[in-house]
Amino acid sequence: MSGESWRLVGDWIGLGFFVVLIVGIAVGLKVLSKPQKRTAEEFERNAAEGITMLGASMNALNELMNPPEAKAKEVIVQMKEGRFQKKKREGKANSAEQGESSE
Repeated sequence: MSGESWRLVGDWIGLGFFVVLIVGIAVGLKVLSKPQKRTAEEFERNAAEGITMLGASMNALNELMNPPEAKAKEVIVQMKEGRFQKKKREGKANSAEQGESSE
């Protein structure tokens, strides 16, 4: 083989390398993009274990920088637990009872 034919073979090898590289990247991204199948129990366990000092400090910093969002999170938790504005409703009920008893 002459020098030019070796250069042609080298070009094909280089082209093949890049094709394999691109296909490998595409397949790897496809595999990584699939969501993991896990139960809610596994998710909750991992979420509880995943709280680190750095994560906690970032949450605290976020609450300081954005107080309305922190209040919104607290309201969501209260609504899920069924105690949102419970004191306010109890206060209205007590004042209505006091109003009725004074008449």
